[in-house]
This record gives sequence, C-alpha cells and structure tokens, in this order.
Amino acid sequence: MNLQGPQFYDNDGVFNIYQKRRQRAASPNDTLERPVIRELLGDVKAHDFLDLGCGDAAFGKELLAAGASSCLGVDGSHNMILLAQATLQGTGGQVVHADLQTWPYPEAGFSRVCCRLALHYLPELDATFRAVHRALRPGGRFVFSVEHPVITSCNEAMRDTALRQDWLVDNYFNTGQRVNDWMSASVIKYHRTIEDHFHALQCSGFRVEALRESRPVRQHFASEDDFVRRHRIPLFLFMTASKLTP
Repeated sequence: MNLQGPQFYDNDGVFNIYQKRRQRAASPNDTLERPVIRELLGDVKAHDFLDLGCGDAAFGKELLAAGASSCLGVDGSHNMILLAQATLQGTGGQVVHADLQTWPYPEAGFSRVCCRLALHYLPELDATFRAVHRALRPGGRFVFSVEHPVITSCNEAMRDTALRQDWLVDNYFNTGQRVNDWMSASVIKYHRTIEDHFHALQCSGFRVEALRESRPVRQHFASEDDFVRRHRIPLFLFMTASKLTP
C-alpha cells in the first residue's frame, strides 16, 4: 500500500527505522539540510516561530534555546507529535496534531515560519502558501526545504539502497505524484520543478529572497569520503520568501 506522509510515519516499522537513521552521524539532514536552514533563518532571537512538519520538535527546541520567543509546531503524524511533546517538555514550546493543508493558520501570528522537508508530501502548495502568508506578520519570513527536484523527479525508479552511485532524472517536467520505496514501505511524494516553487510563492504574495541548494561544506562532515560523495547531486532545495510590509 502506498502511504501518504503522516500515514507513512505512523507506520511503526517505518518509524523505528526513521529514528535509527536520524541518529547517524552522517545523516544528510544534519550535514546538508540543517546548516543551510539555520543560515537562511539568521538571528532567531525574539522571533515567534511556526514550525510546519515539526517532526520530533528537536529543531523547535533548538530555536527556543537560541532565543526565539515562542515556537509552535504542527505535524500530521501521531507518532511525531508524541515525540515532539516529550522533546518540548519544560521549554514553553507547543505542538498541534493537524494536517498542514487544513489547519486554521492564525492570522498574523508569527514573525517566522519554517518548514523542513515536509512540503513534498503535500499534493497542493498554493493554498498552504497563502495560509502561511496570512499567518506571517508584515516583514515576516518563510524559509523551507524540500527534496531537490532532481531527486523527486526520479522517485518512481528509486529503491532504498545504501550508497547510491547513480540517479535517473526523468520526466522532470511531468510534475505530480511519485511513489518512493523507502524505509521498507512505499510513500507518496509530489514532484515539482524549481520554477513551480518559485511561482507558487510569488502567486501567494511573497517576495522571493533566496534560493539555495545543498552544496556540502567540509566542516559539517566527519568523513572525507562522505563529503566528496555529496558533491555528486543536490539532495535538497531551499527557498526564503518575505511578506511585504504595507
């Protein structure tokens, strides 16, 4: 059975594998994705954060420790929410168990919205981007990461094997649903081009300010071999957009 994002992480077998993988020293989430997100967010002090697809809320805890005024996490997975609640105990951070597409986003409630590696599970972006725009205060910033389109374009052909040595980029401009065999299950993701993400932000009222890819930086890698290997293909795409001040 092909699972949607929250269903995927609520599969106990998948969830156990996921937790083990996130502990790896060479996890691309830590070596490639997190450093760029932190750079794009800049100084987080005194900002009110909305963390979409918050997962275990470890990032929300990190933001609060760095001086964020508040952090509200939203995730559709029951397993992730249980982890997040435990992670945020004693921090003042909060979490909500909800679908990112249907949750009633508070109007002008946040100065920063971040979304790490969750948007490629959503079948439609426009309504979510408009909701994020409403949720931001004027001058607020939206920073997100997704699997890079050269990766999502080939997910139908991907198999969950260690140390891949080749990637098939195909049907790049045929956007939409892809099925990825990953962590012993089949998950549905949605392929979009870089242009699609840019256009969706603009149509939702944002000004796009930055576009980044997951170029590896040596200091984030313990292994030289892993550092060299990560130059072969970009794993993640990042974008920063701001809500214009009236």
